[in-house]
Amino acid sequence: MKRLGRNQDGYRGPAIEPDALIRFMAAEAVRHGWSLEALEAAPDVALPVLQRPARPLHQRPLRCYISAGIHGDEPAGPLAVLDLLRSGLLPSHVDFTLCPVLNPRGLRSNDRHNTEGIDLNRDYNHLRAPETRAHVEWLSSQAPFDLTLLLHEDWEAAGFYLYELHPEHAQGLAHHVVDAVARVCPIETSATIDGRDAHAPGIIRPSIDPSSRPDWPEAFWLLQNRTGRNLTLEAPSDFPLATRVGALAEAVQAALASCPVL
Repeated sequence: MKRLGRNQDGYRGPAIEPDALIRFMAAEAVRHGWSLEALEAAPDVALPVLQRPARPLHQRPLRCYISAGIHGDEPAGPLAVLDLLRSGLLPSHVDFTLCPVLNPRGLRSNDRHNTEGIDLNRDYNHLRAPETRAHVEWLSSQAPFDLTLLLHEDWEAAGFYLYELHPEHAQGLAHHVVDAVARVCPIETSATIDGRDAHAPGIIRPSIDPSSRPDWPEAFWLLQNRTGRNLTLEAPSDFPLATRVGALAEAVQAALASCPVL
């Protein structure tokens, strides 16, 4: 599978219309028994949240949080969430919380940032943007998650890769995910990925010291406050959109299949 060669100095692929996407998600949520609410970040900005409790079990269910659409030039993440909702393949024994469109204004303009020029995924320490403030206020009211999966794309990547953030005692999931994604999408094999040394093909395990990055991504806030296990999934956006969507959906399912309850 070859790269399309469209991305030059940024993402140059197709965009999505967030309002229509959210309507489709809402319809699928109702059809599959999910609840839906909207976080009012600003008068013209509402962030959808979808939740579905696990089917009653004798033991505590796995609690999973999934987010997407924090960068407006990364449409595959929200579309992967929609595909997972439509498919009905998200396991019933997992307690799910989804925040699938965290930057609707950026998605509308096919721009990484929000309309104030803020990269929301660098704003989870200082909370300058209304989107991140509303999101963090809401997340702070939620119980801890066993697993958090953040869906992204990288316009420069030659293949799929991921960041795995967890304390040393947590069981790693990265290899299971990369092996599964390799069936549908090339894996990034460079020794240096996104300016960081790769632990293995397609796998980055950066420092989790919060002082190492003053401009926190969403993953850092979650790791400090709501989870002990986090994967940031990066599809290569110079490949066809269907390939990227498939890679992220496959990664989510592989992570869920291999994650034990803490």
